[in-house]
Order: sequence, then structure tokens, then C-alpha cells
Amino acid sequence: MVVETDGYLALIEHLTFNLDLFSNSTDDTGAESVEDVVTDLIATNIMAIFEQNPELHASVRFKLLKEADSVVADLGEVLAGVWAKPATNEQIGFLDEYVGLVKNLFDSAVAQFD
Repeated sequence: MVVETDGYLALIEHLTFNLDLFSNSTDDTGAESVEDVVTDLIATNIMAIFEQNPELHASVRFKLLKEADSVVADLGEVLAGVWAKPATNEQIGFLDEYVGLVKNLFDSAVAQFD
């Protein structure tokens, strides 16, 4: 649905090109770990998709949740070195933008079910 698309692979590539953002932690950090930030952003965006598309069949919702879990797992693998560390403001900004792009892929996938 999403994680097997060329668009998703391009986003993973975009993430890998920006890994230096996660290796240099000189910015202010908050209390939330990178994992917490990613999980919150993915959950918020999936909930937004469900709210925007209340007519989605339960089976499609389940597929979307499985795909969202895969996205979190992929991010966890790529960002394993900093996954449990506090996220910097710059990292949070990047992750917010990144997850927004992932949401666009989900929106496109959901549009196919209309």
C-alpha cells in the first residue's frame, strides 16, 4: 500500500541523506526521545487520516495501521543510534516534516479506495 511504493523508498533515501542531523546533537533537547516523537507524529497523522475519511472500511483502517507500524519500525532501524536519546528541536522539525510527507503517501493510498 505505502511502504512498497517508490515514493516511500524515496523518503527513506531522503532520511538517509539527512542522517547527519541525528549524529550532531548540539541543539537544545527536550524530554521526549526520538522514538516518542516519531510515534506521536505517526499516531497523530494516522488519526487525522481516519477523521478525514470516516467512511473507510475497517479492513482498510487495519491495513493503514499495519503500514504505520512498518513506517515506525523502518524509522527505528535507520535511527537506531539515537532512537532512545532526547530529540533536539532541529530533529523534531525534520521529523515533523518527514512524517507529513509520509502522510501524503497515506492520503494518496486512501484516495484509491474512494
